[in-house]
Amino acid sequence: MRLTAYSHGAGCACKLSPADLQTVLGLVRGIEPNTDPNLLVGFDTADDAAVYRLRDDLAIVVTTDFFTPIVDDPYDWGRIAATNALSDVYAMGGTPLLALNLVAWPRETLPFELLARVLDGGADVAKAAGCLIAGGHSIDDAEPKYGLAVVGTVHPDRVLTNAGAQPGDTLVLTKPIGLGVISTALKREVATPTHVADAIEVMTTLNAGAAEAANEVGVHAATDVTGFGLLGHLREMCVASGTGAVIDAPAVPTIPGVRELLAAGMVAGGTQRNHAFVAPDVDFGGLAEAEQLLLADAQTSGGLLLAVAPSATAALLAALERHGTLAAAAIGHITAERSGQIVIRS
Repeated sequence: MRLTAYSHGAGCACKLSPADLQTVLGLVRGIEPNTDPNLLVGFDTADDAAVYRLRDDLAIVVTTDFFTPIVDDPYDWGRIAATNALSDVYAMGGTPLLALNLVAWPRETLPFELLARVLDGGADVAKAAGCLIAGGHSIDDAEPKYGLAVVGTVHPDRVLTNAGAQPGDTLVLTKPIGLGVISTALKREVATPTHVADAIEVMTTLNAGAAEAANEVGVHAATDVTGFGLLGHLREMCVASGTGAVIDAPAVPTIPGVRELLAAGMVAGGTQRNHAFVAPDVDFGGLAEAEQLLLADAQTSGGLLLAVAPSATAALLAALERHGTLAAAAIGHITAERSGQIVIRS
């Protein structure tokens, strides 16, 4: 059974767009600015997870993530969704501790044997990460969805956020992009087995090694690259940090075959919304539209984007290679330009 046929979108491309979220949050009346000094990271900087200090040497990282099928194999979908949910903890410099399954399942349409395989995939990833799955919640839904609510731990003095980038910092990416393109091609039944295998490898690789390298070397800011694409998450980092950025487009690592799929029109709706949202803040120069869309491509379980001091860049790249990350690419730098302003060099 093709699980992706039961999904209106694919993975993190199903997320509400940044513009949608801005609209919603502008209408919400019950969320007030944080006044609790122990809430170290809340929603005000659009960071990857919340962080709450329990005592001087211990804080908890709290996050959740779930989405519709992004591949047809239920076990792989479970692995991808769990890897993606755990990524938010790593992006905050934390260690996953405990998780709960989140399940929406069409009980009259899809057999429970498939759901069991989804849960097996999530459990195996959590086990590899040293994270316990201790329960969960399920609902009957016409569209299948799966993910995790995760609690992690971190020392309050070692929390990584998206708000600390400094002018001159090098931007480093730890996984290649193009996952939204491949997932769209899979849903439209034009992706090759090699495309799918490459994407699954990227999406099921934990960001644990990248987080360890970042903690070892010391970085100024971090975020993971998921549904809002590289440009969307970089823009969030720049706005939170009060900085701008320059991206060297040729330096951004991509999954093999992605550009050919882009040329064939494999563009997710989420990617198009991402591009429209960031466009007013991005100077694309002479970059072709397809390359612009690639930089805005909606990722699922992407890598970490790290801002590190120039003097520590070589050490970070070496540490990432030592920890076996799929990429260790210096792709640009932080600038003192207008907050959120991004310039693309091609």
